[in-house]
Amino acid sequence: MKSIVILISGRGSNMEAILDAGLPLDIKAVISNRPDAVGLETARRRGIATCVVAHTAHASRESFDGALAAAIDELSPDYIVLAGFMRVLTGGFLARYPQRVLNIHPSLLPAFAGLHTHRQALASGAKIHGATVHFVTSKLDHGPIIVQAAVPVLRNDDEATLARRVLAAEHRIYPQALRWLAEGRIGLDANDVVEISGLIVSPGIENQELLVPWE
Repeated sequence: MKSIVILISGRGSNMEAILDAGLPLDIKAVISNRPDAVGLETARRRGIATCVVAHTAHASRESFDGALAAAIDELSPDYIVLAGFMRVLTGGFLARYPQRVLNIHPSLLPAFAGLHTHRQALASGAKIHGATVHFVTSKLDHGPIIVQAAVPVLRNDDEATLARRVLAAEHRIYPQALRWLAEGRIGLDANDVVEISGLIVSPGIENQELLVPWE
């Protein structure tokens, strides 16, 4: 059975969706960079070990990433799952775990990388928005895409209503991506295109199959 650690910074709603999915994965621990993260208590109630590596205790990003890596290495997970982890990881950290770090981003990447994705979508006049599960690389929010979900942008949407619709999609596709991972169905070809049991999922949204239907 493959093993994971989950990294969070706040309430951990995606973490909770992963725990609720009953995946065939050994969840070694939930780690947070914030000792007051609500998701830590959620994990403890579910019998999951927790750990805090506070970023405020470190003078540099590299120092924090080194301490985080040390905590992860003690657990020896197969994969590292970012679930609302609000820290940009250094290239050195990611080089330590090539093709082993996953993230979920609240947009249809490569559109609207970075922060305030719902605000960006509304300002652009986009008619569809969504979420992306991807492998993490040193280029922020541009790693190989595993799966995306699209949701419509409604005429009366604001950031809050759009965020709720996207979050519901996130809660579906992150457990699905991890199930594929647990079953050994995910791989990368020579061009860093994700293969899922023969299904080719392109990194470009123009060719992306939307595996979760619109709301």
